[in-house]
Amino acid sequence: MDLTHHQEQVKIKQKENSKFFKRLKKLKPKVLDNLIHPLHGEVFSCIDCLECANCCTTTGPLFTDKDISRIAKHLRIKPSEFTEKYLRIDEERDYVLQSVPCTFLGEDNYCSIYDVRPKACREFPHTDRIKQHQLLKLTEKNVEVCPAVYDIVEKLKMELVK
Repeated sequence: MDLTHHQEQVKIKQKENSKFFKRLKKLKPKVLDNLIHPLHGEVFSCIDCLECANCCTTTGPLFTDKDISRIAKHLRIKPSEFTEKYLRIDEERDYVLQSVPCTFLGEDNYCSIYDVRPKACREFPHTDRIKQHQLLKLTEKNVEVCPAVYDIVEKLKMELVK
């Protein structure tokens, strides 16, 4: 996975993608879901996230109270201890990692808390969720982070040209 090439492509396509996402907002929500979901499946059948882990090295998830409790229990520490040791409160008053790359990411790109990882990590990059219409800003942002999302968007452009 060549992340330098990915970043170059993201820069080259920035204006084009901005226009494209404005166009996507005009689609009916179910139409958008029906277009994106098969592309998600197609792209992720060919991608090994362990080769990349850019999401884990460059961004951090939001942690819900449920996430904090579940992970703390797994680590056999109190939720307050987990929060104090690993998290901070951001500008939007959400719990996020104190720093990136993620503390739980190993050198082999495996997550040490994978089975109990935060909901945001389980759902990333969100392109298989229903109501994509509501997630367009997030998807547009995730084009920069995730080469798979970039590929999904490029394939979606081709679909809409047909």
